[in-house]
Amino acid sequence: MTLPESSVLLITGVMAAGKSTVAQAAAERLPKSVHLRGDLFRRMIINGRAAMEPDMSEQAYAQLRLRYQIAATVADRYCQAGFVVVYQDVIVGPMLNDVIALHQRWPLHVVVLCPDPAVVAQRDAARNKVAYRGWEPDGFDKMMRETTPRVGLWLDNSTLTVDETVDAIFAQWAQTREGLPT
Repeated sequence: MTLPESSVLLITGVMAAGKSTVAQAAAERLPKSVHLRGDLFRRMIINGRAAMEPDMSEQAYAQLRLRYQIAATVADRYCQAGFVVVYQDVIVGPMLNDVIALHQRWPLHVVVLCPDPAVVAQRDAARNKVAYRGWEPDGFDKMMRETTPRVGLWLDNSTLTVDETVDAIFAQWAQTREGLPT
């Protein structure tokens, strides 16, 4: 598996699926890489931030789209400079297709981390932050599996270490392009 320069590896999945940790580990294995944390753009909003809850407001959807657009712009700039961008964020449901459309300039690879909801609940309980405000891991997982387009590599990392997850992504590299525009 050889990653071309100037490409994007998009890692998504439910909250507490391991996206940040896996993205960091994947980026560290690449010679010229960037770890782009999509949630950073949400946290930059100091006043007027809309809640990302099960019944999201129009303002929340607008902020989510803005966050994805900003991330795509940042990824594009890093790709222009010859970097592989490992971009991770919670991008589920039909919005995954919208985000894919934002990343057409460079080769795009998609990984959806989908551990068992019981494992997600354990991971979430062990974290210093609460991921599921208003959401239950089972419900969010069900929504993701039922509404997210089946593109890229869907990987159950319930029993995998971080290194094993990254190994699995790179070992199944061709699958990260499945169902994506050429």
